[in-house]
Amino acid sequence: MAITLEHPESARQAIEPGELSSRAVAEAYVGGVCFKLGPPTLIGAELEWLTVQGECSASGSAAAPRPQLSAFAAALGPHAPRSIAPDSPALPLPGGSRVTLEPGGQIELSSAPYATAAELCERLIGDARLLRELLETRCIRTLSLSADADRRPKRVLQLPRYRAMEQSFGGIGPFGKLMMCNTAATQVSVDAGADRAEVTARWTALYAMGPALVAAFACSPALRGAPEGAWASQRMRAWLRLDNARTRPPVQEWSDPVTAYARWALDVPLLCVRRPDAPSDGNGAGWTAPPGATFADWLSGALDDEIGRRPDTADLDYHLTTLFPQVRASGHLEVRYLDAQPGDTWTVPVHAFDALLSAPAVVAEATALAAPVAGRWLQAARYGLVDTEIRKAAVDLLDLAAAHARTPSAARELDDASQRCRGGRTPADTRVEAAS
Repeated sequence: MAITLEHPESARQAIEPGELSSRAVAEAYVGGVCFKLGPPTLIGAELEWLTVQGECSASGSAAAPRPQLSAFAAALGPHAPRSIAPDSPALPLPGGSRVTLEPGGQIELSSAPYATAAELCERLIGDARLLRELLETRCIRTLSLSADADRRPKRVLQLPRYRAMEQSFGGIGPFGKLMMCNTAATQVSVDAGADRAEVTARWTALYAMGPALVAAFACSPALRGAPEGAWASQRMRAWLRLDNARTRPPVQEWSDPVTAYARWALDVPLLCVRRPDAPSDGNGAGWTAPPGATFADWLSGALDDEIGRRPDTADLDYHLTTLFPQVRASGHLEVRYLDAQPGDTWTVPVHAFDALLSAPAVVAEATALAAPVAGRWLQAARYGLVDTEIRKAAVDLLDLAAAHARTPSAARELDDASQRCRGGRTPADTRVEAAS
């Protein structure tokens, strides 16, 4: 999602496109690009679904094959992303959402930013409905699942970026390919804040609330190919385990996230190096980065022999897209830690974040409520609401959100979610109960 606030004047004036003369200049650039300052007024979301190819008369199941890229392109027409149709105009859907495809054939809608969560949900529900209709013209079905329990991970997008990613993650363990191909998330994006103090407060709140909200919305107990073990969120397990340097910034040590995020970003190892003219051997070698080398290494000249050039701002922009922390700074703040939710119940976390960040006093109260379980990411992913301390924090946060919801319908959704969590039930449990 692109929230269209301007970069700070200092960042625009200090660095011309293409220039990266020193680490200090690069860090200033990251701070300006990743944290756009302005009154927090906008909210957006990204929704992902697993997809299957089947008979048009059948209901489809998670064990069905992954769709072919040609089927996606034919179904989406002018809305097809250029990753599968290079000549496509890649038009947004009527509600403003853009369609993208993930490596394993998951399909994603990235909303436009809106001034209210109610409008966001209305527009995104309409776009999701249209997306399903378009896909069904080629017998492609979407599944509201956050982890694929039936199919082996298989990458269908053959872009150099994803080849290099798969090769890099493959040297660490199985979770990289599982994340890329067999998981789906609900993401919520919010403005960073009006000034550094507000950015710090909102950033701190989003991280502090993370474990409790991971548990509140966990609904991926099974993921084919994952090592044995019972987990409430196998999707979050995969993210936490795929590459610690890339997914776990030491935020508990950060008093100023703008400065610290920039420093951390430069010290994360390169995932890939764009080489548009380099041939690929089919295994990602064309874009493969020197093992263990960081962006700072590249900037300092330590990789001159391996890469043959120094990085510029476009390379740094690209590197920033290969960072996968629980909350990513992309001008706005992307909350990336929630499982994809059943049906249209993704509206609940949208309303939760909207309410919990609605005013500085609410942000402070939410941070305090979440503080006892802040940092307990693995416990939240493993045990979910079974952990009584995490469950209490989840209930308290949802109660606070319901009290500060912007509309009566949002308050009802949040109150229902609080009652669900109080009873230790997952979002999937609630959907089964409603259907029975």
